Amino acid sequence: MTTTSTVQNGILLIRLSGDLIGSPDTDQLLQTVNHHLGEDLSRCAVDLSEIRYINSTGIGVLVSLLTKFRSRGGELVLINPADHPKKMLAITKLNNIFTVAADEAAARQLLAPAAV
Repeated sequence: MTTTSTVQNGILLIRLSGDLIGSPDTDQLLQTVNHHLGEDLSRCAVDLSEIRYINSTGIGVLVSLLTKFRSRGGELVLINPADHPKKMLAITKLNNIFTVAADEAAARQLLAPAAV
């Protein structure tokens, strides 16, 4: 899995590609997020459009990220989950917990300061 992250207008944008299945990739993702949380960010968008496969560990990481941001009074939005991640979110009923946006622009709108 590859991870890239940028911060724009107080929103951490994380783009993932490959398979979200566990260490060491998920460790790197969590370290990246923890680093940015130290910068006092509370809003995050995670682009899942390039994730081919996700397992229970990957789902657990997404839940962990959601918890980190919500505990800071912020929010996390998933962007355009590919087919397999979308199915896994539905099977686990986490599609009712996560906010999902169709694209990056929609995610930014959902995470705008007035919306949080």
